[in-house]
This record gives sequence, C-alpha cells and structure tokens, in this order.
Amino acid sequence: MTQITNVTMHSPNAQAPLAPNSGGSLPLDDNWRKSIPAQVFLNHFFAMDYHIQHQQDLFDVAKFPIFQQFHGSVTDASYKALEKLLLNSWSAEYALRITPVVNDEQYLQSSLHWTFPQAYYSALFSARAFLAVQGINVSNEELIRKRIGNMVVRGYYPASIGYYALGPINSYRIQRLPMAKRFAAAGKSDLLLPSREGSVQAELSQFLKTTRDQRIKALRNAIQNNPKTALRSSKTGEILQKFSIEQYKQLARQIGYTTYFDMLSRLRISSTNREIERFVDSEIDVKLFHQSLVNIVAHVNSVHEAYVAKALGMDAYRQLVAKLPSYLQESFVRDRMNSIVAPMIATSSEQKDQLPMAA
Repeated sequence: MTQITNVTMHSPNAQAPLAPNSGGSLPLDDNWRKSIPAQVFLNHFFAMDYHIQHQQDLFDVAKFPIFQQFHGSVTDASYKALEKLLLNSWSAEYALRITPVVNDEQYLQSSLHWTFPQAYYSALFSARAFLAVQGINVSNEELIRKRIGNMVVRGYYPASIGYYALGPINSYRIQRLPMAKRFAAAGKSDLLLPSREGSVQAELSQFLKTTRDQRIKALRNAIQNNPKTALRSSKTGEILQKFSIEQYKQLARQIGYTTYFDMLSRLRISSTNREIERFVDSEIDVKLFHQSLVNIVAHVNSVHEAYVAKALGMDAYRQLVAKLPSYLQESFVRDRMNSIVAPMIATSSEQKDQLPMAA
C-alpha cells in the first residue's frame, strides 16, 4: 500500500501533508480486499482533515457577527458543570494525542478500540460545553446532534466544517461543498487517498451521504420493528415493507441535518462490535488515521472553546484553565488558549469596536 510520508507524529500539533504521495497502484491481494472498508473509512477522515487544512479558516470565526454578539448565561451551578464537560473533553483529547506517540504499528492497530471513541467523545463533550454556556444543558446525544446540526446551518462554524446534507433518501442535497458534484460525476476508480480539493469535497459528500443513509435506515428500522409505532398498510393492516417517497420525507424531517458531528459519531464503534475487527486486522496507514483524528478534534474543539471563552470572558476562561491538572494545563490546552482562543477573542473585540454605533 502507498505510504504517506513526512507526518511528524511526536508533535501535538502535527498535521498530515495536504497532498499525499499517492503515486503507484494499490495491491489487490486477499488481505488488501479485506482492508477495503477500513481504507474507505480512512479516506473519509483524511478528507475531513485535508479540507480543514486547505481552508485555513479557523480565525474567520472571530469575524462572524454571530460570534461577536455571542454571550452566555452561566450561573454558579452551571459553571461547575461546564468545568466538568471541558475536563472530560480535554482528557479524551489528551488520551487521543498521546496514543500515536508510541512507534509500534501493532500497538497502534489494536489501540483503535479506544482511539475511535476518544475522538468522538472529546468532540461531544466540547459540543456540550458550547451548548451549556448558552443555557442548553442536554446530555441526550440525539438532542445534541440536532442542536449542533442547526448551529452548523445557521453559520456558527467555519466553512471547513460547515457543510451539511438534508433531504430524503435518494434525493439528498449537499450544501457548502461546491466542487463535490462535478468531481463526484467524474468518478473515482481507486481507493487512493484524495489528493486535491475537488476530490476531497467529493469524498466528504460521499461521507455525508453514507452517514445519512445509516441514520435514516436506523430510524426506519426502529419505527418498523416496534408494533406500536410501525406504519401499516391501509388495506391489509400489515407492517409496511416498503416506504413511499412521502414517508421517507417524514423520516428526513425527523432526523434533521447531517453534519460533521454525525460523521464523527461514526467513530463510536463498540469494541465488542465485529466492525472494529475490520480496522484492527486491516492493512491501512494507522498512523495517518490517528493524526487525521487528532487534527479534526483539535479544530472542532478550538471552535467550541472560542465560543466558551467569548461567553465567559477571557479572564474567567484563563482561570478555568489554571484549575486543570498539570498534565492538561501544561499541554495543548494552554497552547491552544494562547495561540488560538485568546487571539480570536481579541480580534472579535477589535471588530466589534469598529462597528458603527446605532442611532
């Protein structure tokens, strides 16, 4: 299999190269064929990371009116809950970051049992913190998913993670990936990593579609497998085996939007689930997969932390970080606060000061 070079694994801020060396052809032996599902999964997450790096738009958030006008509703009680949510997010991200430091392919392969969920739960807890500073205290993951989906659509996120899908099965509409349709029409005849922005957007579009497929089919199964909720034929009273277009539209409305958050939730694979074995036994570039996840989680969490700091005020946010255990306080958390969060808050204040006063 083609290897990706120049990925510095020891640095917490290391990034995979934008244009991987994808020359040559992939092997087609039986072992590789068994690895195809895992390679497709890697391609999806590599594309997410590539798109983030290509856009380089994290600091655009500071210029959004929605960010500049963002304020929180944090009480003493909710502040304690907020601290716990952020601690959970950062602890999971810390564990995710230190795993790739081990330079042992076998260990990295088996570590997928916990690194997949760590990536998802780190983003989940930071999303909950983002909602909590707005007075939205929810722990149900389906409600969190819908809230975050609405915020993606309303423009809280930068373009790098601001894309989404909507509509019923077989009629999806992909938004904010303008190059996806043209490049998807050209087709992709191999399983090589996407290496240009057009093919990356097509990959992300496909990832959105398969993720939305899963959600819609799971919802349909949940409804139809319960005799109390199952839709039945008006003629025979039997449980429907096929849905109409209108019924699929109802499912789509119930699901809401499919966003980056749904894509990350695909990582929530149980270690007892046979699906994880496909990844553990595969011949994919596990180091690259780890690094892509580290980069994605860092980007998502940076956005959420900027909103939290905006709601609390930078001084209060610094005090919160100062209370952390030393292994976190002296790590990426402090680095990100100083290099990303604080400059974003400062830029936002400058932009706001330049707005004309209302008459």
